[in-house]
Amino acid sequence: MAHLRFATARDLFEHFPSASDRVRAQPTDELPSDFARRLASQGKLEDAVSFCAFLLPRREAVWWGCRSLRALLGSSAERGADCLRAAQAWAERPDEGRRLAAREVANRGDSDNPMTWLAFAAAWSGGSIVPSPHKPVPAPPYLTAHMTRIALLLGARLVRGPERSGRLRACVEDCIQISENGL
Repeated sequence: MAHLRFATARDLFEHFPSASDRVRAQPTDELPSDFARRLASQGKLEDAVSFCAFLLPRREAVWWGCRSLRALLGSSAERGADCLRAAQAWAERPDEGRRLAAREVANRGDSDNPMTWLAFAAAWSGGSIVPSPHKPVPAPPYLTAHMTRIALLLGARLVRGPERSGRLRACVEDCIQISENGL
């Protein structure tokens, strides 16, 4: 088992206080994977996905977001494919050029499209969140998690019927596997 980023769910909430505003469940001393699985098994899938977005380091969160949106949306993921490709490129090799390319494509994207938010997750993973080199605004550490969460919750709303729950559960399980075993 790889080194876990957080020893308990409570540790995650302490590290990211804004997670408390996005996950309605009370923090516990459970392993993060057990906490996420419990939320999913109780049907609190949006909370489980939100928790997962904070669980992974930035690169892995974007990687997971790309895989999850493809799993959630199937061929519909091609709408906004330029944003998805930019996020994936950054996750494959997280350098400044790819981060800036993700920001550029995200800024042109449709705010109703989950892929746009995934590109912002990569774009706001570090560096400045604004294009001005004269007045840089450093990316807060939680911003990639927030954007990944938005992307996945928007994507989940595009899935209708009983498929939605199963696909979201699979996304949560995928996050847990990444958190325990790496990419």
